[in-house]
Amino acid sequence: MPKPLTIPDLSDEVTLARYPFLPQAKAWIAQMASRHGIDLDELLEGGMMERARIRARSRLVDSVDSKDGVGIASIGDIHTEEGRILEAFSFYYARLVVGASEDERLISRWAQAEAERAQQILENDPNLATIAQVYLSEVECVEGVWKIGLADFTELCTGITGSRWRLPNCDISGGWVTLYDEGEKYPSKRKVARLLRERMKQEIKNDAVAKMEKMDSSLLIRLSEPVGMVRGLVASKTAETIALIGAGEDFWPPCMTKAVSELAEGVNLNHFGRVFLGSMSRCLGLPIETTVDFFRTAPDFDEGTTTYQVSHLYDREYTPSGCSKLKINHNCGVKPGDDRLCDQSWMDHPLKYIRAKQRRRKQQQDVEAKLGVTKTGDA
Repeated sequence: MPKPLTIPDLSDEVTLARYPFLPQAKAWIAQMASRHGIDLDELLEGGMMERARIRARSRLVDSVDSKDGVGIASIGDIHTEEGRILEAFSFYYARLVVGASEDERLISRWAQAEAERAQQILENDPNLATIAQVYLSEVECVEGVWKIGLADFTELCTGITGSRWRLPNCDISGGWVTLYDEGEKYPSKRKVARLLRERMKQEIKNDAVAKMEKMDSSLLIRLSEPVGMVRGLVASKTAETIALIGAGEDFWPPCMTKAVSELAEGVNLNHFGRVFLGSMSRCLGLPIETTVDFFRTAPDFDEGTTTYQVSHLYDREYTPSGCSKLKINHNCGVKPGDDRLCDQSWMDHPLKYIRAKQRRRKQQQDVEAKLGVTKTGDA
């Protein structure tokens, strides 16, 4: 990915505390740890770091439960030394917890939430230009209108839905993409903050995965309680999302359950999977509003864009793809032996799965009804 060869100096401690994942923050946090005697034992169990652990749990809960990512507000005053310590080390503790989960999907969800938080702050941060230079190889702002290099834009826009991010709809000249204002709702600075969020998310995730790979068994044991808390919250949220439809989910094929579950866990479902879920929902007669709700926890959810796209699938009466295409596009939910119905040689489409489930249910009900009549007659 295109990245700057050098990063700008950044010594403002408030900014470093707001974005503790910045590369410039590493040395600053190490200095604070040395100055205040904060080692791993203190971070995990010490009295000084108790409030940091509370804030970290809040960050983790928000990453699972909130539609807007981690809450912006800290529980301390970030303009004080104590408040900056609290914010910086709560991030470090949360990163340890998601790393100890050894679950890359949970790590992705947390990284997404932290990046969303950063985007919200960046949109009104006077240091936006400096932070942009950390992550973008070519970026400039002239009279409030931002431009970024085409290479940066091409890489980052692929993870964002919406027509404004498609190259044919952009103003491109001399290798630069100009991010013009779209009224008060979507000013130029919000666009560059949205693009920065994509790179921040990837950097935060990569760092957490690297930490995960270095953890030893003793650290995993010490972090088992907070890891259990966040895993339990994810499981509860997933079950809540799947239960949106009520009785209907009994007939869902594994591929549909997989798509809904991944969205509930904050996984950025690929384009093929999104079209499949929307077309399956249409075939099942689910309301458009319900289908839109499936995508509400997606990392790049935008209600207007999602409603438009889902409505398009319904209006054009899209038919869901078959099993072979689902497997090719990594959207199949089973392996051989996981589901006996899926293992049948004739099972080549999710709609066949639903019909087979319905037939089996009907046959079971008929048998139970006959048995009921026989028992009544015997009596």
